[in-house]
Amino acid sequence: MIAAFALLLAFQLAGETLRVALHLPVPGPVLGMALLMVYLIARRGPDEHLRTTAGGLLQNLSLLFVPAGTGVMLHASRLADEAWPIAIALVASTILGLAATGLTLHYLTRKRANGGTR
Repeated sequence: MIAAFALLLAFQLAGETLRVALHLPVPGPVLGMALLMVYLIARRGPDEHLRTTAGGLLQNLSLLFVPAGTGVMLHASRLADEAWPIAIALVASTILGLAATGLTLHYLTRKRANGGTR
């Protein structure tokens, strides 16, 4: 379990290092997760220790949101001041996400119905 947890932290550190070294506008943990995905694809999936560790983290995922909730409460006045831009961004990103998902599903359904050809 400790080795699997160290592996997850190593990929997060690698992503953060990559972000800082290349001055990328993407969060380091996201880059680390992409690196982990490539690693898991190359190994054809996680081993049992990594699967168990990830399952334990997912079961306690709500605990990881406590710092974010504290930050929201700390900046509540700022959120109130910028409520309209935040609301517009949330609505627009939801609509764009739904549209992208719908169009992707529509494309893949048509492609599958045509036997894999367009």
